[in-house]
Amino acid sequence: MKENNKAFAEVIESSLTSWLAQSWNWDFFPTFGSIVTIETKKRTLVGIVYQIKTGSIDPVRYPFTYQKTEEELMREQPQIFEFLKTTFSCLIIGYQENEKIFYQLAPEPPKIHAFVSPATPLLHRQFFSHNHYLHILFALSNNLFNLDELLLAVLKQLSDHQLLHQDALEQFVDTFSLLTGNDYRRLKLFLQRAQGLIF
Repeated sequence: MKENNKAFAEVIESSLTSWLAQSWNWDFFPTFGSIVTIETKKRTLVGIVYQIKTGSIDPVRYPFTYQKTEEELMREQPQIFEFLKTTFSCLIIGYQENEKIFYQLAPEPPKIHAFVSPATPLLHRQFFSHNHYLHILFALSNNLFNLDELLLAVLKQLSDHQLLHQDALEQFVDTFSLLTGNDYRRLKLFLQRAQGLIF
């Protein structure tokens, strides 16, 4: 495995279509809709974050209310934060091998205890230069609580990385329309919600 100083989490469950990772620090995790990576000996796996959960490490210990701010709790009872963990789930939406991007499932799942890192700005540009990732997102949408929410988060990520130019948006809309069977009503409602991101 290639050494990566930006790794911040570790895989604790794995399959061909997704992985579950635990952050090393409960208070540091990727954002909804962002892409993260796992380096293997042969390739870089690309996953998109679709669920984030924080809770207790110990199944018999539950967080309960103190009616104090986080700052007050950190000052007065910092030990309570030692029992928290954050996990996040990712759909595998492609991989990079020999400097080429593949928008499909990798030949094998990531290994348990593999390190998870944020995607580099270069990989963001390369990966989102085509809308092929939408095909796999729609194909795996049964794993999601709401595909459109995730797609809105993806557009926000593209906007934040200054990748949401007019051509990219038109390609996104065309692909979305095709993958929804030209469902005009759904597309119209989706674009209404996305207005703040794209106009």
